[in-house]
Amino acid sequence: MSIKGIKERLKGVRSLYRHLDRYYDGNHLTLLTRGKDVYEEMWRAIEEARESIHLETYRLRADKTGREFAQRLQLQARAGLQVRVIYDAIGSFDIDPVFINRLRNAGVQVLEYHPLQPWRPRWGINRRDHRKILAIDGKIAFTGGVNISDDHAPLEEGGSDWHDVHVKVEGPAAAEIDRLFRGVWKKETKRPIPFLPNSAVQPGYSKVWVAANQEFLHRLRIRLAYLRSIHAARQEIIIANAYFVPDFRITRALAGASDRGVAVRILVQGASDLPWVQKAGRYHFDYLLRRGVKIYEWPGPILHAKAAVADRTWSAVGSYNLDHRSLLSNLELNLHILDEEFSGKLADALGEDIARSREITLDSWRKRPLSDKIVERFWYSFRSFF
Repeated sequence: MSIKGIKERLKGVRSLYRHLDRYYDGNHLTLLTRGKDVYEEMWRAIEEARESIHLETYRLRADKTGREFAQRLQLQARAGLQVRVIYDAIGSFDIDPVFINRLRNAGVQVLEYHPLQPWRPRWGINRRDHRKILAIDGKIAFTGGVNISDDHAPLEEGGSDWHDVHVKVEGPAAAEIDRLFRGVWKKETKRPIPFLPNSAVQPGYSKVWVAANQEFLHRLRIRLAYLRSIHAARQEIIIANAYFVPDFRITRALAGASDRGVAVRILVQGASDLPWVQKAGRYHFDYLLRRGVKIYEWPGPILHAKAAVADRTWSAVGSYNLDHRSLLSNLELNLHILDEEFSGKLADALGEDIARSREITLDSWRKRPLSDKIVERFWYSFRSFF
């Protein structure tokens, strides 16, 4: 390795561990990769709630899954718990008003994030709430890529069985996730929520940084954490990202990692719910493949995961896509985790997904039709808009 490469590696390692003070120690994490398991764990937590239930989601639908959540939330609200729901106006644009009215009539407090009302000042069509959060009593929380809709429900139950990654958090990091929900609620409604101090009990040993980007001055913090982990990696990087349209710094960092001998594997969508985003993301494939990065297409139902692992030590799970919108526009939340056991489990799960996927080779990629190349370049030029 060159002197420049050694300096870059050492710089990356130092930067990765520079912010250890932001990591909450003592957390217990449960990895969930099937929508059915995610929903069942969330329903169980809702039933066991004692004080507050806070749900924040980009997509909320009045389908079978949405109605199941609504029934459980309404029951707890009628029992006297503080139940609050935030949903994004664009992500949930087709939500039935009757569904929302029933929630409110049961005592659930509901906030539509940035409704589509241009006559209102700062109505913010471009600023969306892309988070997926459920916080229970400030002690248990869930976050990842799973929305509240039949998209993630099993096929046998009428769902689409989207493939995703979600995490159940127990411990101090759950209180931080709850605090972030309260911050959005206060900013949008001007009504603060009394804080419920978390128990001092630490149920595990995972170190977790709850990385959020709601403050303007910290818009780039999640991306910077990705860059640090890529620069610090020495053996392996695995990324599964649904809407993979990385900026040049991320792309160059991945290529640089491959140049210094790191095995870089990226899992992207095969079938896509947003085909124009998928086309834009393919623009950099030739560059990455030339530099030794391996790229795989998921063959099953829609891949919706936003997860990464570096050296089976550091991992990230959340709502953050490697695209322009997550970088500069959306409210996002990622868990950055320092835990070899959890990161190893995530690496194994993503490795199994990759083993089921189709590898894109440089030779086959360069033989694709000219029309595909033109379409990819066209949509890539609009990457700032999606």
